[in-house]
Amino acid sequence: MDLPTFWFCVIALLWLGYLFLEGFDFGVGMLLPVLGRRNEERRVLINTIGPVWDGNEVWLIVAGGATFAAFPGWYASLFSTAYLPFLVLLLALIGRGVAFEYRGKVDTARWRRTWDTVIVLASWISPLIVGLVLSASVFGLPLDAHGDRVGGWWTIFTLPNVIGALAVCGFSLLHGAVFLALKTEGEIRDGARRFALRAGVPLLLPVIALVFIAQFREGETWTWVPLMIALVAALAGLARLYRWRDGQAFALQGVALAGVAVTLFGALWPNVIPSTLDPAWSLSIANTASSPYTLTVMTWVAAFGTPAVLIYQGWTYWVFRKRIGTKHIPPAHVPSTLS
Repeated sequence: MDLPTFWFCVIALLWLGYLFLEGFDFGVGMLLPVLGRRNEERRVLINTIGPVWDGNEVWLIVAGGATFAAFPGWYASLFSTAYLPFLVLLLALIGRGVAFEYRGKVDTARWRRTWDTVIVLASWISPLIVGLVLSASVFGLPLDAHGDRVGGWWTIFTLPNVIGALAVCGFSLLHGAVFLALKTEGEIRDGARRFALRAGVPLLLPVIALVFIAQFREGETWTWVPLMIALVAALAGLARLYRWRDGQAFALQGVALAGVAVTLFGALWPNVIPSTLDPAWSLSIANTASSPYTLTVMTWVAAFGTPAVLIYQGWTYWVFRKRIGTKHIPPAHVPSTLS
């Protein structure tokens, strides 16, 4: 495997890691008003992701940085075409992080309600935009011979791209519910499990539509294999959740996501952004990759840095692996200064 293809696979893996880890983060935020009827319950939901949400977002930064360094042409065309959606995504992620930190600073219902609203809105907006932009890279953009977008920023809103946005949003919502079933106890766990079992199939429908569109448009014979694995794993995950096997259900969600990622990036290869105006103008791995020297240096840096990051993040999840419930939430002890 040559270095450009290797780094194409690495970037796909980084997006897979981001969607798996940040996906349940988003899902927990979406479910805040659904499963968190009381303040103690909402604190439990937020505490399930409190130690890890900021580390999960690092995967997005690394995915963007790796794209910039390994395929500057891919980075330039995608980010300049989707600069407005990316700006909204950035504001949503900033607002979400600020809300996590500020929510408990003042012990009043109005204060908490304001920041809870920010968390919920940002948790819905973020996966929608991520899905929209990733789908645009898979299904193509109106690029001319120079890699520049033809038309306004709204050209990104095609039917396949909108389905991709709904797919990432639906998966995140289901993934968050399964994660909460794994990480909580008592009524919250029961509610998360019921939600996942009742809404699981409808939430997976956009994902199924997305992979079949990609397969029938650009897929290869071999990409039927990960597509079928994704479908079987997703349904098997719901079946294991029905049997109260929360950990197995969560792992199968990851297998399903991996199958979807392999199908989508397999259909995209060897392009990085197809041109919807003329296939000859498509951006490919070959015409957007950095120099061999740059890719070689990146490979050596990644070989030493990646294990350390993975070990540290894995250790964090191990330390905070236990279930939590309302009985673990201490009373609020901050000064009441706002009405």
